[in-house]
Amino acid sequence: MMECEFGWRAGLLGGARMKVFVIGATGGVGRRLVRELVQRGDDVGGLHRRPDQASALRDMGAEPFDADLATMTEGDLASVVAGTDALVFTAGAGGGSAEMTTGIDGHGVSKSIAAAQAADVRRFILVSAFPEAWRERPRSEGFEHYLAVKKQADVELAASDLDWVILRPAELTDRTGSGTVSLSRALIHTTVSRDNVAATLAELVHHPTVSRLVLELTDGPHRIPEAIQALKV
Repeated sequence: MMECEFGWRAGLLGGARMKVFVIGATGGVGRRLVRELVQRGDDVGGLHRRPDQASALRDMGAEPFDADLATMTEGDLASVVAGTDALVFTAGAGGGSAEMTTGIDGHGVSKSIAAAQAADVRRFILVSAFPEAWRERPRSEGFEHYLAVKKQADVELAASDLDWVILRPAELTDRTGSGTVSLSRALIHTTVSRDNVAATLAELVHHPTVSRLVLELTDGPHRIPEAIQALKV
C-alpha cells in the first residue's frame, strides 16, 4: 500500500537543504543518487515495491514510499511528491519487454510530469538516453523501441511548462566514479560510470540556473561542478 505524502519541511533551491523525490530510487543510478543527496544533507524520498528495498532506502537515510509506478494513478503520485523541491526520474524497464518499456520509460514519465504539475513541483530532471546509442551494433527491435520511447518522453517534458533538465548519459558502466566528466549539449557517445551520472544529477538538483536544457554526459576530464559551471547558462 502506498504510504502518505512527503511530510517534510520546505526547502530552497541552490546550495540549501532540499527535498528531492527520486523515481527509480532503487535502480543502478537511483540508489547512487539517493546516497549522494543524503550525504549533501538533503531530505530524500523514493518509490519502492519490495520490503527489502524499503530497508535499503532507510539505511541510506531516505524515506521509502511503497508504490508501483506502473499501476499508481497520477493523483496518487501527486500526493506523494507534494511539497517537493525537485523530482528526478531515473526509472527504466531495464531491458524488459516492449510493454514494460512503454509503461515505465514512456507512460511513467507522462504520469510523473502530470503529477508534478498537479502538485506544483516545478523542477523535474529526467534521465534519458543518447539518440545514437549503440548505432555501431546490430539493430534490435526492442532497443529501437526503447530509443523511440525515450525520445517521445524527452519531447513531452520539453513541451511542458516545468523547470526541466534532460540528461542523456552515454553507455552506463559500473566503474568507480572518477568525479570527472564531459557535459555538453552534444557529445560523441562513449561510456559513463553510474557513479558519475548520480553525482552529476545531484549537482544539477542544486543548480537551478541550469534549466530547460538537453545535456549529454560521458566520462571526461572536467570535475563535475566545473563542468556544470562551464555551461554558462
